[in-house]
Amino acid sequence: MISLAGRDIIHGWGKFVFTGIGLGLLIGVTLVMAGVYRGMVDDGKALLDNSGADLWVVQKDTLGPYAESSSLNDDVYRTILAMPGVAQAANVTYLTMQVRKGESDVRTMVVGIAPGALGATPGWPPYLVAGRQITRGHYEAVADIATGFRRGDVLKIRRNRYTVVGLTRRMVSSSGDPMVFIPLKDAQEAQFLKDNDAIWQSRRRTEANPAFNRPGVPGLLDAVIASQSTNAFVNAVLVTLKPDHAPDEVAESIRRWKRLTVYTRAQMEDILVGKLIATSAKQIGMFLVILAIVSAAIVAFIIYSLTMDKIREIAVLKLIGTRNRTIVAMIMQQALALGVIGFVVGKITATFAAPLFPKYVLLMPFDSIAGFFAVLVICVLASIVAIRMALKVDPAEAIGG
Repeated sequence: MISLAGRDIIHGWGKFVFTGIGLGLLIGVTLVMAGVYRGMVDDGKALLDNSGADLWVVQKDTLGPYAESSSLNDDVYRTILAMPGVAQAANVTYLTMQVRKGESDVRTMVVGIAPGALGATPGWPPYLVAGRQITRGHYEAVADIATGFRRGDVLKIRRNRYTVVGLTRRMVSSSGDPMVFIPLKDAQEAQFLKDNDAIWQSRRRTEANPAFNRPGVPGLLDAVIASQSTNAFVNAVLVTLKPDHAPDEVAESIRRWKRLTVYTRAQMEDILVGKLIATSAKQIGMFLVILAIVSAAIVAFIIYSLTMDKIREIAVLKLIGTRNRTIVAMIMQQALALGVIGFVVGKITATFAAPLFPKYVLLMPFDSIAGFFAVLVICVLASIVAIRMALKVDPAEAIGG
């Protein structure tokens, strides 16, 4: 039985090998697509891990700061610090934007971190691969190496220039954009402060509004104009907890007394994975289904062609009394051999191609094992058409031929 399948494969090895390579490329794409989804989930978890927070305090009734915009006054963290169970609370801003270096732009998430120290203030990059942390209140930056920046590079964010003093790794947003960390005051200015022309036009509109020019209320106009120029807002407050304090209990206390929305790590992970990347996950799932159907069609076609080429040989086998299960086993072995060749080629292709993708691709052993058995199942199902045709062959065709 084994020799029959082996000899037939050797006889048509060219068609068999090239089909296996083509199937392998499809399997490689399938593994990479699964790796892209795994990478998206890992990016979201890395974002939460690297923030160093146990709780995220955001604007009420929002899914901020990652899935939706959120805006809080930058003095809120002081009241949160006074809450029972809170060890540290720090302001943070997040702004996805194009950062300019010379004549080129890099898509990044600019993070504004509060003054403090590594390990004591949440929001700071937890480790560096080169250089140092930010030590000045303005115009210094720490960048992820995926941005392509190096120590000493000067980059432009809005109107200001920043010198890269340190480099970190795997500090990315939920969408995979590498992060650039700058001082909080600079980040607030970049995100919330209007440009000079916008401020001037806003002042003219305010001055022309009779409601702000009341004779009996001196200083009202100046106060309104001053408020329009302020940038005292942040996107969230990152909170770390004291030992032996449950995140859910502290979060509920902040929600009740501060009238803000608070998310625990589990809730924030559900937002990132269950909502933010849900559409992308569905798209990847559709691609995986399509690729599985195409792979099955290819296997079915090649096994059918190989079976058609040996109709006379199958008739001779039946004529000499060979059992149907022997013929079925021969065809199925060919299909499984094709699947094994395709999976090996696909695994090698995915391993070498994954680092070339702009997004992070995480190839997990479990996905490879599941993919291998899925390929075998697809090959078995795809061989059914050829098996049915082989079983219908009339032994008389061996004599008539």
